[in-house]
Amino acid sequence: MNTVSALVRSFALSALMLLSLSALASQNTLLVVGDSLSAAYGVPSETAWVQLLRDRLDEQGLNWNVVNASISGETTDGGLRRLPDLLQKNQPDVVIIELGGNDGLRGFPPNVIESNLADMIEQVRDVGAIPVLVGMQIPPNYGQRYTRMFADIFPNLSDRYDTPLVPFFLEGIYNADGLMQEDGIHPTEAAQPVLLDNVWPQLEPLILDRNPSALRSDQ
Repeated sequence: MNTVSALVRSFALSALMLLSLSALASQNTLLVVGDSLSAAYGVPSETAWVQLLRDRLDEQGLNWNVVNASISGETTDGGLRRLPDLLQKNQPDVVIIELGGNDGLRGFPPNVIESNLADMIEQVRDVGAIPVLVGMQIPPNYGQRYTRMFADIFPNLSDRYDTPLVPFFLEGIYNADGLMQEDGIHPTEAAQPVLLDNVWPQLEPLILDRNPSALRSDQ
């Protein structure tokens, strides 16, 4: 009897391991490489837009693992240096690149910012993942020429690489009552669903393309 019980337990354990491996193999990974806007600065992490993204994917029955590698204060240079290890460790299918705002606020040269982001896009594509670029703008007090050059970085890269682009991450937020923290830089908790809604139109087609059964059920 002991031998039979041991065999049954062994078969059950093997079956569970196979099911777990199958689930992992079928799961897609989305990597977010961003700054404080994606690192839940000043808001509870469970209400931040990246967690809301996880919640939406789960609610829709979409099998995605969302890895948030965002760091407050991060620049395009820092993101570029961290990216190779992040890609190797997580093997993502989609990478959201939400960087550049801190570069602009520090007055970094636009051509350097653009070059860093271009290198990130190329690295993401080299591993077979799809980059999604999140556009930013900076306040007009930096001067008309610099603010225009900075804002143009993102559509220029999107056109060059045919990359999905969120035109302006803070659209509908930066000038709305109650949606910006007192520092005038970071969105409030109430703004987090808007951030997700700004990203979702570019993200949804990529998600559904890798979940064809969900796409068919929506039609």
